[in-house]
Amino acid sequence: GCPTDWDGLSCWPALPLGQSRAVACPDILNVFKKSEGLIQRNCTEWGWSLPSPPYHSSCQLETLSSNNDTEAKARGTPGLHFVTMKVLYTCGYSTSLAALLLAIGIFSCFRKLHCTRNSIHIHFFTSFILRGTAVFIKDSVLFSDESIDHCTMSTVTCKAAITFFQYSVLANFYWLLVEGLYLQTLLLLTFTCDRSYTWGYILVGWGVPMVTVGVWVLTRLHYDDHGCWDDYSSLYWWVIKAPILLAIFVNFLIFLNVTRMLAQKIRCPELSQTHRQQYLRLTKSTLLLIPLFGVHYVVFALFPEHVGVGARLYFELVLGSYQGFLVALLYCFLNGEVQAEIRRSWGKWQRSMESNVFNLATQDFTA
Repeated sequence: GCPTDWDGLSCWPALPLGQSRAVACPDILNVFKKSEGLIQRNCTEWGWSLPSPPYHSSCQLETLSSNNDTEAKARGTPGLHFVTMKVLYTCGYSTSLAALLLAIGIFSCFRKLHCTRNSIHIHFFTSFILRGTAVFIKDSVLFSDESIDHCTMSTVTCKAAITFFQYSVLANFYWLLVEGLYLQTLLLLTFTCDRSYTWGYILVGWGVPMVTVGVWVLTRLHYDDHGCWDDYSSLYWWVIKAPILLAIFVNFLIFLNVTRMLAQKIRCPELSQTHRQQYLRLTKSTLLLIPLFGVHYVVFALFPEHVGVGARLYFELVLGSYQGFLVALLYCFLNGEVQAEIRRSWGKWQRSMESNVFNLATQDFTA
């Protein structure tokens, strides 16, 4: 017969001699269009036959090369879809990592910016950094070598990479939830937030994902320890997915409640002009931060993993990769308090340099 074979796109299980098997177009080839074609391979006395029809034909793809390389066409090059997507999300995560590291440096260096709000922002930024790093690690472990057999790959390294990735994603969603909780608490306490809440936020943001991933790892080890744990068709995937869905919908409810509270406070006739301006600024920030509340994830939250794979991949990988940059931009670079502190420090440094130059000139003159 024919042994299990990974052809670079699909996993073909072992078959007896003379039998054949058909598979649907791989999800990664359906990023921009959904193809219903089937690819078939036969088990012959010389081994597996070439895919028929070829991937590029059955899945309605254009090959990367314009030559008549029959074998390359038959094996079905992943096409420009995956290559373009990988370049886009690599640029996105790289841009986000650079912006987030700079934002953390700004919040850490200026003492006047040290407060509970910015401390939560730093944790939030860190979760985005972990998520971007986890994507790069996962890519380097699972997809760096084209000769890797994804049918049988089940190493400690790849499982550790997937575990770190799942923890980073969970932490990102739960710090997203903490940002929503903090904003709601800030409104309820009228712009005064007790520092005693900080440790509770840290436990929610880092602790809940740690416990969840720990339970997931133990479950996979005992009941479903095969492959690289990157299959989302497993029933145990709900150990990760359920807490994510919970965070998304709680954040969605918080967003609706915050919007309602802001509308009520702005319409209040007894509100002072100072507080009214504060609430107006907060309203603008809230409208800009809709993606940060995870509201956009509600679109895909209840759909099965196999529904809308192309749109989901493009949305979560490409657009999601720039989310960290958007967070740093709105929370740090466009923050009036941060800009004022940078201008103050820059002016102080300029005056110091001018003073030093004047003193040196005076010393030279008197000498």
